[in-house]
Order: sequence, then structure tokens, then C-alpha cells
Amino acid sequence: MISAIILLGLIFNIRNSRLFNFYDHLLHHKLVRNRDSKIWKIITVLNEPKVIVVWDFLLAGLLVLLDHPWLAVWALGTLAVTDAVGIFLKHSVKRQRPLSMKTYRDGYSFPSGHVLSATIMSLMLWQIFGHTMGIWLLITLIIAWGLVVISRLNMRAHYPSDVLGATSLALFCFTIAQQLLGLAF
Repeated sequence: MISAIILLGLIFNIRNSRLFNFYDHLLHHKLVRNRDSKIWKIITVLNEPKVIVVWDFLLAGLLVLLDHPWLAVWALGTLAVTDAVGIFLKHSVKRQRPLSMKTYRDGYSFPSGHVLSATIMSLMLWQIFGHTMGIWLLITLIIAWGLVVISRLNMRAHYPSDVLGATSLALFCFTIAQQLLGLAF
């Protein structure tokens, strides 16, 4: 529920508060360091929303092989619904990308599709494999997620609030997906 409140607050402020946007832009410029590093580009490519869909289908295939077909359907549905809501928000909020990124990418900035997909995928992996793989999986997922967040900021593709909005949306959608998973089992 907190994630929904944060998300709604971000949407309201992005659309209505010049002061919020001023500080968001200022923070964006202070956080950005080296955008031309190849590592950030590799992380960006590996976490493209379309690539995450491929990872999700591979995960679903693995789950079917492990005799968990309903969990596979849940994983596919969770990513699909989360991405659909993210796309809807992008086209509803219509926040322009940072000026430096407009020459590289089309589309809107809020919420970050890369962070949204990476967050929901990390949460699903933890839900599915966390009980067997333990703390090492959690640490790996947090590091991988953090690298995606840093890459989106370092590549100047998003403002900090875009990343926070994507994370909040993923947490909100995942909370609902967990409830549905609980009802199914």
C-alpha cells in the first residue's frame, strides 16, 4: 500500500509541481557521472524490457520443466500486467526524457521501463527461488537491480523519480500478484 501512495504522490508532483521537477532535475544532474562507460550500456541492453520478456519466458519454461505450470503462468502474467500498467502510465503522464537522452531514445521517461521490468523480475525470482537459494540469491538480485538503477541514471535516460516510480509500481503490482498466487495455491 505504501508503494501505491508513493507512486500516486510522484505522479501528482511530476504533473503539477514545478518545484518538485526542479529538484528532481537538479538531483539528476548531481547523480550522473560517466555515461559513456561500456558496462552501463551492457547492463542497459541486458535489461531492456523486451529482453526481460525473453528471460521471463525462459523462467516459465524452467518452471514447466520443474512441474510448476501454474507458477509459470503466474510469472508470465505478473510481468505482462506490470509492463502493461507501466506503458499505460508512460502514455498518461507523458514526461519528457532528460534533454541529453532525447537524441538516443524516443518515448517518455516516467516510469523507467528498464527498472520496472528488472524490479518485477527480481521480485518474482526471489518469490520462486528464495526459499531454496537463500541469502545469496537475495544479495545477487539486489546488486543486479542496483546496477540497473545506476545504469539508467548514468546513461541520463531517467530522472531519479522515474526510477523510484518504477520501483514503487513494481512493488505494488507484485503485492497484488502475490495475493493472487496465494489464492491459487
